[in-house]
Formats: sequence, C-alpha cells, structure tokens
Amino acid sequence: MILVTGATGTIGSETVRLLAAMGERVRAMTRDPAAITPQPGVEVVRGDFGEPGSLARAADKAEALFLLSAPGPRLVEHDEAMLAAACAAGVGKVVKVSAIGTGQNTEARVGDWHLPGERAVQASGLRWTILRPSSFASNALRWAGHIRRGEPIPNTTGTGRQGVVDPRDIAEVAVRALTSDDHAGGVLTLTGPELLSVPDQAAILGETIGLRIPAIDVPLEVYKKQMLAAGVDPAFAEIAVNGSALVARDGNATITEDVERVLGRPPRTFSTWAYDHRAAFA
Repeated sequence: MILVTGATGTIGSETVRLLAAMGERVRAMTRDPAAITPQPGVEVVRGDFGEPGSLARAADKAEALFLLSAPGPRLVEHDEAMLAAACAAGVGKVVKVSAIGTGQNTEARVGDWHLPGERAVQASGLRWTILRPSSFASNALRWAGHIRRGEPIPNTTGTGRQGVVDPRDIAEVAVRALTSDDHAGGVLTLTGPELLSVPDQAAILGETIGLRIPAIDVPLEVYKKQMLAAGVDPAFAEIAVNGSALVARDGNATITEDVERVLGRPPRTFSTWAYDHRAAFA
C-alpha cells in the first residue's frame, strides 16, 4: 500500500493515476475526499496535517509514503506530523517533494520552508528519496484568462531563465522512487531539458495555439501589493517576491540530467506540455 498525500494536486493526482495504472495499491489522502473521482485500486481517505488522528488512520498499514505538503510557513509542521504518523505505523519508505535550490538559494528563502522537512526525512530512519523540482510548466495555466481576454501575460521575472519541468515527469520520477530502492538516499533535482524565460514560454505557447502572446513586466513592488490585496499571507508574498528577483538574475538557471537518469529518456519539453494542454488556452 502506497500512501499519497496532496492527492488532488498537480503532482499528487498524476502520481495516484500512474501507480493505479501499474496495479499498485494506492491510498489517496485529501482533506476533501469528494474532490477525488473514484478509480479502481485507489482507496480515498480523509487526512488533515493539523489532525494527528486522521494522519494515523491514513498511514495505517501503508508501506510507502509520498509526502507533498503545500508551500507556506506551516510546511515544516505538516511534514513532521506526517512523518511521525508514518513512523508510528511502520511505513518503510518516504519520497518527499521539496524545491530546487533548497538550502542553497538563501536569498529567496524558499529553502527555509523545505530544509527542515528534508532533514526530518533524512533522520526518520525510513528509506528516503528527496525530489527537488524546478518551476512547473503547469504554472503557465495562470495565464489562460489573460490569453483568452487578449491581454498580455504578467511577468515578474524579466528575462530570467529556468529549467521549466513538466509535472508529469516529476510524478513519473516519484513513482520510480516509490516502487523501487534504486534511488534510496538520493536527492534528485528535476528540471526540463532547456532554460526558458517567461517571454520564451509565451512565444512557444503562442506558436502552439496560433496567437501572439505578449508579456508585460510587473514591478516587484506592484506584484507584492497585488498578492497582499488578494489576501496572500505576507510571509508567502515576501518569499514570492524574493524568488522572482532571484530568477530574474538567472539565479535558477539550472539544468540537470536527473530526470533522464531515472526515466531513461529525456525530460519533456515545454513545447510538448503546451501542445498537450492547448485546450486550456482556447
């Protein structure tokens, strides 16, 4: 039995789908079980990182744990609570989703949230693998409304480039780590095959759907005010601004071969992701 947390999210839902397609027994954990469409071989359970009893029930008789906690100031607390439940239940393996640059990009401070969780995983006594993905290709879905309205897409990172990664590749790597011990004790940095800026992504997406998609630079002080006005936690807003500034200076211009090393094929391109999701921008 493999317990998947964050089972309704971009990575978690694909991980559940892939595991079930392989015939693995899967337990999908979510705070809202009604949000998951029933699938053969998938047991859906309610779990809340703030409710230890629900985590204990979710971890009961599980052999492996896919640990994905939402970014935010409580990420460490959530990671530690789920790990405690997993250890008490006798789970043998954990695969944690972290973030690229954890413990390295101190200016962006994103790693401040993930680093204690990584250390807790490594000290848990479980067999572990840590995944550090770069920026998700699926972040482009945030532009869909702008594109449909004929508006330029907002850009807070200038011409800064990133190794944009397809979430499906992250999920495939997670499945390999969950179902074998080939990557136990490994920290895998997952990127796409090319460095892309937001204008680069806009051009590729535009070619795919047959539109010219301009990008407009958004000053970081404006970006921060927009997030705060929308009710975003001030700590999260500050980190988002710092992260954008880091990317703008090519501070996340990193490409690795970890996806290819695990999957035996090159990572998907952003062009492939855009084509496969073109209907979302129609």
